[in-house]
Amino acid sequence: MSTREVFVHEHGLVESDDVGAGTRVWAFAHILPGARVGEDCNVCDNVFIEDGAVVGDRVTLKPGVQVWNGVTLEDDVFVGPNATFTNDLRPRSRQWLTEHPQTIVRRGASIGANATILPGLEIGTGAMVGAGAVVTRAVPPHAVVVGNPARITGYDADAARRGDEPVPARPEAALGVTELGVSGVTLHRFAEHGDMRGSLTSSAVAAPDGVPFDVQRWFMVYDVPTREVRGEHAHRRCHQFLICVAGSVILAVDDGHNRGEVLLDAPSKGVHLPPMVWGTQYRYGPDAKLLVFASEPYDPDDYIRDYEAFLAERAAGD
Repeated sequence: MSTREVFVHEHGLVESDDVGAGTRVWAFAHILPGARVGEDCNVCDNVFIEDGAVVGDRVTLKPGVQVWNGVTLEDDVFVGPNATFTNDLRPRSRQWLTEHPQTIVRRGASIGANATILPGLEIGTGAMVGAGAVVTRAVPPHAVVVGNPARITGYDADAARRGDEPVPARPEAALGVTELGVSGVTLHRFAEHGDMRGSLTSSAVAAPDGVPFDVQRWFMVYDVPTREVRGEHAHRRCHQFLICVAGSVILAVDDGHNRGEVLLDAPSKGVHLPPMVWGTQYRYGPDAKLLVFASEPYDPDDYIRDYEAFLAERAAGD
């Protein structure tokens, strides 16, 4: 048998005529008419794929997975044993929706065993959903989520899979500027002066360890519930400088090739976030106050809010 043929186990049932070359369908798996399955997939025992479902290339579906109408799995997705997709938020017996919410799992994402994905959500590129997680909200690209309801515990799912620490999770740097290895992103540490009356930190805007651009705008982010994620965008022109003046927050940065994290937990630490770097803030402390300086006035056209569009613009500029 050629490796490019579709293999169907003698106890498997494939009724769709849209199954790609090299895909393997194992015992008691059932693919309905109207389902679309790409090339080189591995459809394990007892998998059910409903009409209207879309499965990309090189997808792995472990035993006990059901992929319903309205669910799209992009290329290179992994779905662990007995993970459950849903396509009706308020199901009733023998009452059918005229149109199902669209759930999409972006390329390279992984869903752990026994996870449950509520309908109408997006699991971002390269994200990792932990075993048993109940996903009730969209998952950002490369995020790691666990629990019920699922919450973000980190970014850079590839590093989490290898067991690496976030890079850099808590950079220890001398006063001055430290490169973080992500397209011009730098950590700045300011001098602190303290006595029995309290502490003070300051820096001239034009100083090497200060804000490295002319400030046109500033804003403050605060009263963020700890489960919330902020940012999740890049700027085409705007530089930003972030200082957590109270509490703590984790900043994740991503240039499309390299990713890293930095814990902002003191007013003496700040991060310069240049244009065309995807920035996300998460795990806000209950009293966190994030001060942001910007090099440009607010311009909605300067924002890139879709990660795939960001990657495309980065690639076009490389």
